[in-house]
Amino acid sequence: MTSRERWTVYPLLFLALGLAVRSIAVPQGEFGAARVDSLESTRLVCKEIVIENDDGTILLHMGRVVKGGGGRIEIKDKDGVDAIAVGTTPDDRNGVVEFFDAKGEPTGQLAAPPR
Repeated sequence: MTSRERWTVYPLLFLALGLAVRSIAVPQGEFGAARVDSLESTRLVCKEIVIENDDGTILLHMGRVVKGGGGRIEIKDKDGVDAIAVGTTPDDRNGVVEFFDAKGEPTGQLAAPPR
């Protein structure tokens, strides 16, 4: 085999082997979970975003309003108790900022006046 033939055959051989191994090593389809160190995107579409502390305590939750309505951002303290929530109310489309006490009980809200 000449040098020119080797420069043609061996890269094609490694390419074929790589493609064959790729289908076995990297499964196709949907995954239940993935762990990455960094994610960069210009657009991210998802149902909810949850930020947890190292011990699993939820610090921030962004998602849908539980009983209908629109979106909601819940910011919690270090113990996972609600501190502030921003979003829509379940019964209408009005935006509202809710404030909670140290026990997580609602203490007040800031909302637009009704029309």
